[in-house]
Amino acid sequence: MQTIGDLLQCFPVAGELVWIGLRPARQTPMLAVEEAFAEAGAGLAGDRYRGGGKRQVTLIQWEHLAVLSALTRREVTPELLRRNLAIRGVNLPALKNRTFRIGEAVLQVTGQCHPCSRMEQILGLGGYNAMRSHGGLTARIVRSGRLRVGDPLTVLPDGSSA
Repeated sequence: MQTIGDLLQCFPVAGELVWIGLRPARQTPMLAVEEAFAEAGAGLAGDRYRGGGKRQVTLIQWEHLAVLSALTRREVTPELLRRNLAIRGVNLPALKNRTFRIGEAVLQVTGQCHPCSRMEQILGLGGYNAMRSHGGLTARIVRSGRLRVGDPLTVLPDGSSA
């Protein structure tokens, strides 16, 4: 019989980085890029959120875009949500308190990425409530490296930063 601890460690399939976006300045359009450099303790090169905080990188689950589209009755794309990385094939909330690798970089989840009031403007009436529980995660970069669209996301064993 597996314990809950065993189950929490089980990530048999890697996720995939399917979209990268940079926010060059406040309230400017997102720039979709094929690759970015993740700098430990700082954030993504070219992104306005560079700094030592808990929100160095934001992630959204690709599969949640379809949910948000259904809830808002409009096409929802990652750039509308102003997140840095869209990940397919792994349940992002299951990464709570986990460290993971994408490409050459290692990141650690720091919390949920809650929606802001701008979602009402961007997604329309009810956009804020549609985003609740679907806003993704925030992470800090613990090891620098290049991220590329198509890179796998692999969860590292507890206590590892390899």
